Amino acid sequence: MAGKIPNDPIMCLSFVNTQLRDFYPDLDELCSAFDTERSELEKKLQAVRSHWELSRAQDAYHKWREKGIQFISCENPLYPARLQQIPDYPSGLFYKGAMISKEERCVAVIGARMCTYNGRNTAQELSKRLAQNGVSVVSGMAYGIDAQAQEACIKAGGKSYAVLGCGADICYPKENRGLYEALADKGGVISEFYPGTAPAAWHFPMRNRIISGLSEIVVVVEARKKSGTLITADLALEQGRDVYAFPGRMQDALSAGCNRLIQEGAGMITDIEEFLETNGFLTRKAAKEKNPNLVLASSEKLVYSCLDSDAKNLQTLAEETDLPIWQLMGVLSTLELKGLASESGKNNYVKMK
Repeated sequence: MAGKIPNDPIMCLSFVNTQLRDFYPDLDELCSAFDTERSELEKKLQAVRSHWELSRAQDAYHKWREKGIQFISCENPLYPARLQQIPDYPSGLFYKGAMISKEERCVAVIGARMCTYNGRNTAQELSKRLAQNGVSVVSGMAYGIDAQAQEACIKAGGKSYAVLGCGADICYPKENRGLYEALADKGGVISEFYPGTAPAAWHFPMRNRIISGLSEIVVVVEARKKSGTLITADLALEQGRDVYAFPGRMQDALSAGCNRLIQEGAGMITDIEEFLETNGFLTRKAAKEKNPNLVLASSEKLVYSCLDSDAKNLQTLAEETDLPIWQLMGVLSTLELKGLASESGKNNYVKMK
């Protein structure tokens, strides 16, 4: 016999590694030389591994907590019940801020990254009204519709939750740092990926099932015919969620995806208040008091009637209203003060209500 293998698990591991490195080609020959049963040696080595993994997990847990990251297992009674309804729900979720409560009503608002001005306004108005009626907004914190919807929800005093395709401790995209911090304070940042996990292309289709899974309804504001947004919508339908979309002109590429969804049976939103009422979200209607500022002069009515959700420039409006530029600019300024018009780019205006 060549000697004795140490009983202490840590020393045993060090000893075995050294022997295999310097003297023996495999574990069987080492066991034979030391007259040791392989199964007994493997038990010792497994004990070391378990101890090491536990220690490593504890260290990682403390590091996550220092970053404000928490973890909830699917066995925890506070795990989102709606998410457990989908067949491939995550075994656990990491989150920064708060976790969605069981009684919380959530709507996913999603859409194109390179959105139009009209799409941005639509996402903002929808999310604002959801927030005002106590409904939380779920999205992916991406550029475009996602970010606009979540920012509007928070500004209106609501809660919003972002599901990321990276660790919950990583702000992606990094330019959305302000939104990331606001979400952690006024809602939550959620991920199934371990803290420190960098974003990767294949992560995002995976996180999309969580966005739809956490929500009772998914609303698509703008989307191309082939896009990640439609992946989320398709997942939502597979999960038994209702899907709604805003229609658009057939010439607009960013309306093609929405129009396709509607053609295939998705709900169509042409009036936000009607959508809220139909789905039982108007639990407390915002009182629309008569505002003397909304009484319009004849010139204001004329200009307002010519405005559209698509921007029009001053020259076009001047031709349509037959008003001189100086008068037209004054009327537009008044409409802006009343919240009925907004300048989108230099000398381009859109209707707001």
